[in-house]
Amino acid sequence: MPINKVGSKGIEDGSVATADLADNVVTSSKLGDGEVTNAKLANTTVTLAGESVALGASLSLTNKFVDWQTVITAAGSSNTAVSGQGYFIDTTSAVHTVTLPASAAIGDFIAIKDYAGTFNTNNLTIARNGHNIQGVANDSLISTNRASLVLVYVDSTKGWLYWEEHNVADLQQALFITATGGTVTTSGDFKIHTFTGSGSFVVSSVGNPVGSTQVDYLVVAGGGGAAFAGGGGGAGGFRESHSTPVSGCYTASPLATPTGLTVSAQTYPVTIGGGGSAETFTAAGGGGNNSVFSTITSAGGGGGSQYTGAFGPLGGPGNGGSGGGGGGIDPLAPITGGLGNTPPVSPPQGNSGGNGSPRPANSAGGGGGATETGVNAPGPKTMGRGGTGATTSISGSPIAYAGGGGGGGDNRTNNADAPILAGAGSPCGTGGAGVQQGGPGPTPGDGTPGTTNRGGGAGGGGGGGPCNTVRTWYGGAGGSGIVIIRYKFQ
Repeated sequence: MPINKVGSKGIEDGSVATADLADNVVTSSKLGDGEVTNAKLANTTVTLAGESVALGASLSLTNKFVDWQTVITAAGSSNTAVSGQGYFIDTTSAVHTVTLPASAAIGDFIAIKDYAGTFNTNNLTIARNGHNIQGVANDSLISTNRASLVLVYVDSTKGWLYWEEHNVADLQQALFITATGGTVTTSGDFKIHTFTGSGSFVVSSVGNPVGSTQVDYLVVAGGGGAAFAGGGGGAGGFRESHSTPVSGCYTASPLATPTGLTVSAQTYPVTIGGGGSAETFTAAGGGGNNSVFSTITSAGGGGGSQYTGAFGPLGGPGNGGSGGGGGGIDPLAPITGGLGNTPPVSPPQGNSGGNGSPRPANSAGGGGGATETGVNAPGPKTMGRGGTGATTSISGSPIAYAGGGGGGGDNRTNNADAPILAGAGSPCGTGGAGVQQGGPGPTPGDGTPGTTNRGGGAGGGGGGGPCNTVRTWYGGAGGSGIVIIRYKFQ
């Protein structure tokens, strides 16, 4: 009688080996239904692609392994990616765009590899197609050779995240400021807007940090005017910023702050300050007017002091971006120069005016400049020089701005004509020197005006005449200001 049942207790562990079983002796028909189950086995699951799966269960391998496609040769075209696929992109001949799927679910992924090591020569753009990338509504620009990356979708907030990155320097496409207004020129990758009259700087696109979001600026106010036999006009306030990432490598003034202005898509009014008025002995030189761009205001230069004493009312020098020069006509007249950097800002926008010298010298001090205090009048027939301005190449070439005007004076003696002393206004950034015998003014004895759109102070007028009579020579008018805005546009 054949043995058809063997109890487990009748077999010692290890006593039945594979060799003891003849081929095909134990078949499925020999086993009763349910006799051998998963529970009878030591291991009841398997692991595939990092996921545990029970025996007898099913597993979709979609999105578990990359399905690499044939090489795509770029020809300035684009293709829409499919989740689970990988793309070898050859940009040897032209740039290429990979567009992400229009719809995505958590766990969807896309793999990309630089096939020829040419992403730096011809970039790859990853178009977001309505989804965020790394939490930002912006396309990605891949511009490093041999880049490899995998994007995985998580949710509507972060969108596609970079799961793996190799040789990837920057993941955002560079976007740049787009704006209009003023006279527009370029210098390399940088755009320059120059305003010589009031207008508007209109920003239509703000770019991004990879491209540009900030601008550098030069804001110069109108210079101060001067008067009859008086101090030189103070230069208009000078304010500048220069950051190499914002507007490139050029030689800025020593007053430049390293912090530019962040702009938004809006219209920014630009105000160009006019120069202060020219006067005779009846009034001090007029103060210059402010120039304004965004949050930056440069103060107008202070007017130079007028002739004082018996022939006119007391008229002290004005305070401002730079202060006006002090007069020196009468011992009772104030001779101290006006204050610069008023109101105060940092870095300072200007300097104080120089002091005048009373009789018998009767010479006036120079107006303050952007980088130097106006020079005190040293003595007879020698007026104070205007303070030196500042030079910057923000416009693309070195130009000097905001120099102070030279002082004028009166060197009369009793009942005799004497040399006429008139001050030279600032032709650019160097303060005007005091000159004798009328100087280069439009009429002998008139002070020279400051140069237009340089913010220079005016030169003081001359004074004098036979028998103490006064000739009504004028001081010069201050030079108008300027605003220059510079930023990266490509």
